[in-house]
Amino acid sequence: MANFYAMTTKPEIAQELPHPACRCDQLEHEVAHLRTYVRQLEEQIRLSQHRRFGASSERIDAAQLQLFNEVEATAASVLESAPVEAVIPERRKKKTGQRDAAWERLPVERFEYRLPPEEQVCPTCAAALHEMSTEVRRELHIVPARVSVWEHVQYVYACRTCEREALTTPVVTAPMPRPAYPGSFASPSLMAYILHQKYTLGLPLYRQEQEWRRLEVPISRQTMANWVVYAAHEWLHPLYQELRRHLLLRDLLQADETTVQVLHEEGRAPEAKSYMWLYRTGREGPAIVLYDYQKTRAGAHPKAFLSGFKGYLQVDGYAGYHDVENVTLIGCFAHARRKFDEALKALPAGQRAGPSTARTGLDFCNRLYAVEHDLRESSPEDRWRARRARSAPILAAFHAWLQAEQPQVLPQSAVGKAVTYCLNQWAHLEGYLLDGRLEIDNNRSERAIKPFVIGRKGWLFSNTPRGAKASAIAYSIIETAKENGLNPQAYLHYVFEELPNRDLKDPATWEAVLPWSDQLPDHIKSRPTPKRP
Repeated sequence: MANFYAMTTKPEIAQELPHPACRCDQLEHEVAHLRTYVRQLEEQIRLSQHRRFGASSERIDAAQLQLFNEVEATAASVLESAPVEAVIPERRKKKTGQRDAAWERLPVERFEYRLPPEEQVCPTCAAALHEMSTEVRRELHIVPARVSVWEHVQYVYACRTCEREALTTPVVTAPMPRPAYPGSFASPSLMAYILHQKYTLGLPLYRQEQEWRRLEVPISRQTMANWVVYAAHEWLHPLYQELRRHLLLRDLLQADETTVQVLHEEGRAPEAKSYMWLYRTGREGPAIVLYDYQKTRAGAHPKAFLSGFKGYLQVDGYAGYHDVENVTLIGCFAHARRKFDEALKALPAGQRAGPSTARTGLDFCNRLYAVEHDLRESSPEDRWRARRARSAPILAAFHAWLQAEQPQVLPQSAVGKAVTYCLNQWAHLEGYLLDGRLEIDNNRSERAIKPFVIGRKGWLFSNTPRGAKASAIAYSIIETAKENGLNPQAYLHYVFEELPNRDLKDPATWEAVLPWSDQLPDHIKSRPTPKRP
C-alpha cells in the first residue's frame, strides 16, 4: 500500500513543483520587488516624519551645493555672475529711525513730570534749581474696542401757513445716510469690524460672540453670520464682479485651488470635499485677487471663470487647467524644486550630505533661482534677454540630465517622481522664458491663497454653499485691498458707507471705490513699510 501511494503521488508532486532554476529566479524577483517597496515605504516614513517634526523651509545650505559641479561644467560661462549664495539673501539689521517713521501718523499725548516749586531747591546749598534737561520715554498706548450707540434722528418739517390755508401741507424730510443693512442695528463700522476679524485675522464667529459678551454687548453668531452673508452678497458682490471684469482684461494671470468643507450641500455628504479656486494678477499692478467657490475640482470651473481671458496662465501641474481655452499654460518651478527637496529629505540622514540624484536636481533648480534673484529689479525686457542668455543653457542641461536619469531611477521613489514630474511638465516649466513679465513659479498665487488656508484652520467649515460663496467674496475684497496697500477694515467701512448712498448703475461709482482708485480717502491707505537698505 505504501509503495502504491509513493508511485501514485510523487509524479504528481513533481509535476506541480517548478524547475529549481525558475523557482530561484522567481524568488529573486520577489525579493527585489519587496526591497524596492520597502525603500519606498522608508522614504515615505522619513518624509512624513520630516513634515511633522522638521522645519518647513525648503532652503538648503549653499555650501552643500559645491559638492556637485556638473552644472558649472555645463554652463560655467553663463553662471559666473550668479553665485549660489544669492539664492538666500542675508538678513540685515533694521535701519535706525524706522520706528520714528512708523509713529509719525500716530497721535501723541504728552505727560510732563516736574518738581513742585517747594522742592526745586538744591539739597546742598538750598539755592534755587533750574531746568537743565529732559529725559523722554516713549510708549505705545492701546485703547481696547469701545462700543457706542449712534442714534440717527431725522427731522421732518411742515409749513404752518399751508396747514391753515392750503388744501395740502408739504412735508420736507432732512436727508439722512441710508443704512448698510435696513432693519438692522448693524452699522457700516460694525459690519466692517466683524468681516475684518473673521477674514483678515481668522477669528471665527463663535469667538467673536464670546468677545462681544465680555464687552457686555450680546451679539449671537447667527446674527453675525446673517450680516456677513448679506454684506457679501448685497454690497461686495457687485464690486467683486467689477474686479473680475478688470481681471479678464489682463494677459497674464496665476491660479491655484485648495479644499473647503461645506456641511449642507444638496446631494452631498457633510464630509465631502469642495474647492476654493483662486485667480490673481501677476507682478504688474494694480493687483487683483479673486476667490471662487465650487463644489468640485473639475476643469470646467476655471474654464467658465476665465471665459474671455486670453494670455498666459501660470499654474501648478494640475491637469484641470488644460481645459481653459485661449491660454498659454506656464508651469511652476517651485513645485519641481519642492519635489527634489522632498526626495533629498527622504534619504537616510547619512546620505543627504553627499552627492545624490536628488541633490543634483535641486542644484539645477537653485541655479535657475539664482538668476531670478539677480534679475528681480530688472525691467521685463532686460529680464527676458538675461533669461535667454543665462537661464536657457541651464534649462537645456537640466532637461538632458532628466532624460538621462529617468531610466535609472525607480519610478515610484521620491526622486523618480521628481524626475517624472519635471519631464511631464517640461514644456510648461520652461515657458517663463517667453515673456519677461512671467514668474519662474506660481508662488504669488500660493501666497495669496494662504490667508484662506490659515483662516480655515480657525473656522474649519462653511455651513451652506451661500456662506461659502460669501466667504469667497469677502476674502477677494480683503486680499485685493491688502495687495493695493489699503487697510482692509477701513476699506470695508468705506465701501459699506458709500455704496448704499450711491447710484450702483453708474460706472463712475465702481471706478471710485476700486482698491486702486485715486478717489479713495487717505485714511484707508496703509503706510508703506520702510524698505531695508
